[in-house]
Amino acid sequence: MTRLRHHKRTALMLLAVAGIVAIAAAQRGGFFGGRFRMPPNPPYDGAFRYCRGIYQSNPVGDGGNWTTDYPQADVNLSFRLSELTKTSVSRDSHGNFNHANVSPLDDEFYRCPFVMMAEVGRLYLNSQEAERLRDYLLKGGFLWVDDFWGEYAWRVFETEIRKVFPANQYPIVDIPASHQIFHTLYEVKGVSQIPSIGFWLGTGGQTSERGADSREPHARAIFDDKEHLMVLITHNTDYGDAFEREGESRAYFDRFAGLGYAFGINALVYAMTH
Repeated sequence: MTRLRHHKRTALMLLAVAGIVAIAAAQRGGFFGGRFRMPPNPPYDGAFRYCRGIYQSNPVGDGGNWTTDYPQADVNLSFRLSELTKTSVSRDSHGNFNHANVSPLDDEFYRCPFVMMAEVGRLYLNSQEAERLRDYLLKGGFLWVDDFWGEYAWRVFETEIRKVFPANQYPIVDIPASHQIFHTLYEVKGVSQIPSIGFWLGTGGQTSERGADSREPHARAIFDDKEHLMVLITHNTDYGDAFEREGESRAYFDRFAGLGYAFGINALVYAMTH
């Protein structure tokens, strides 16, 4: 019976994702003529909003910046959450999914049960930002960092997150396969290595964007003293592209969208229920 329910969930997920392309086309864009314009955040209405973390770019960092995959990843994951769960997801008067861009220095940061930061190989936190992020997380917040590749990017991220949580008190650990985040709604067998669509198509189907330096994907975490998962770390993988890009290539969709959304929905549900 458990297997039957799982197969039904998987089928529902695959059917619903086919509608993302049409929904996504109606959402507001973030790039116009090559210039990035960040729209104002919509008023908070009590429903779930995808919150994207704004950060300063580290001059010695690696990778892109906080806007990577914006805004389509934000919109698509919100759409999936609304279709596959009973979660109330915020929309504007036209039915478009609301999402917010927030800095740790913003009071609005504390209205986000879930914050996503992309390309954190480029992350920089000043002392005030680190203090605010620590306060947010210790009060029950949830941060997911994604899409950074190789050991150099890892060292940059680790240096910055250690401004928030010292290693002797809050170690970074591999998430065990038994942890609930892999089983919250969908049964997920660990972290998948999801490359950017451009890399995957351009290399004939390779997944490790930095070759031997990023061969193994990792799902790691920082827990509080009550074993609450505060920081979810997906390294050597790009879940954001699975959310953003599945409508651009059927082959990419078939290979990565189901894997990405299963884990992404699990992470959202876990963040909102723990």
